[in-house]
Amino acid sequence: MNIIITNIHKEEAWEIRHKVMWPDKEFEFIKLDNDESGIHYGLYKDNQIVSVLSLFVTNNEGQFRKFATLSEEQGNGFGSVLLNYVIKEGVNLGLKRIWCNAREQKVGFYQKFGMQATGEGFMKAGKAYIIMEMTLNNVKSIPL
Repeated sequence: MNIIITNIHKEEAWEIRHKVMWPDKEFEFIKLDNDESGIHYGLYKDNQIVSVLSLFVTNNEGQFRKFATLSEEQGNGFGSVLLNYVIKEGVNLGLKRIWCNAREQKVGFYQKFGMQATGEGFMKAGKAYIIMEMTLNNVKSIPL
């Protein structure tokens, strides 16, 4: 099995986002107003994109959004590999904090990476979200 993580175009991320996250919504629903300024990552397994994540950097902080892995590939560790890669990218970019809006049922997944719930949350389209974060202070650059 050949695994590659690379920067992708936002349109490539949109396809996976729609298929995995909101298949019952209009395609436009999965687009973000600031997608143009995001850094979009894709994990390829044997030349097929199976997981995507978008990182938005503002003032030494990074928010990752629209993290999605194809349903048939979930549970195989691809999302974990991609998230580890992006956290390392955050360190190498000099970010002080990385955070996300995690679906409530995924909080345990993010805790495995050292992320902590902030206590803040919200609802979107009938789904509950918890804001999760981790500080990257004092971490030296990490080889990818």
